[in-house]
Amino acid sequence: MTKPFDAAISRFHEEEAPEEIRRALAGAGKGDIASPRFPYPEKWKRKAYDAEMDALQIELVKMQAWVKETGQRVVVIFEGRDAAGKGGTIARFRQNLNPRGARVVALAKPSEIEAGQWYFQRYVRELPTAGEIVFFDRSWYNRAVVEPVFGFADEDQVARFYDQLAPFEKMLTDDGILLFKLWINVGRATQLERFLKRENDPLKQWKLSWVDVEGLRKWDAYTDRIATMFERSDFDFAPWTVVRGDDKRRARVSAIRRVLSGLDYPDKDDRAACAIDPKIAGGPDIWPRD
Repeated sequence: MTKPFDAAISRFHEEEAPEEIRRALAGAGKGDIASPRFPYPEKWKRKAYDAEMDALQIELVKMQAWVKETGQRVVVIFEGRDAAGKGGTIARFRQNLNPRGARVVALAKPSEIEAGQWYFQRYVRELPTAGEIVFFDRSWYNRAVVEPVFGFADEDQVARFYDQLAPFEKMLTDDGILLFKLWINVGRATQLERFLKRENDPLKQWKLSWVDVEGLRKWDAYTDRIATMFERSDFDFAPWTVVRGDDKRRARVSAIRRVLSGLDYPDKDDRAACAIDPKIAGGPDIWPRD
């Protein structure tokens, strides 16, 4: 099988990637974290990770039973840079949940009809009913970052989005929806490393798109839009949690703990659903702009 996009990722790595990124990738051994600013030098050992994840799976099942019994509505938004590990994290959330009450929403490009609607309209249709958990694999925050970076939305549309965003999310939370907003971050070296692996793995090449390829050249544009997004959407009633995703294992555990620790379900094991590692997850102030 040939590489997608004529090996564009490999060419970017060889010809366009900053020298410090190439050095970081060249110097990273097996089990090392490629991004030099990550707070841990090595990935979490499998045995320790499995023990924590097994305990969290039990807590997630308890939590879903409470959601169903009490008619709660839970929304978890997953945003982040490409290849940050959003899909894998969602998969660990849902691993042992009943799919009838825990679904993923990953909307495709808007249809012609949807493009003519109120921007939030197609997302409103996907909100949970009583007793349901919905995981958004990307969300209405496309309008804040991806769309303006690639010219899919103009500045007037972005301004209108921000004008309506706080009232929209306030309506959701005032109506009782339990809203969690997770930004899974990833360093530039780690992102390129993961793209190279996808390009060379025929089972993962479907994950690459031309947006990913072009996005490698738009790192700084993404950074500026992300900074603006945090400044304008980190609300008291709907705050952001930033999760450093260079180590997928630490990121998955921290993301699950963030949600579980924010829900008051019975028989919670506080040793499992405990506070998140502050080196891995916290507010937007821990987000490394570079």
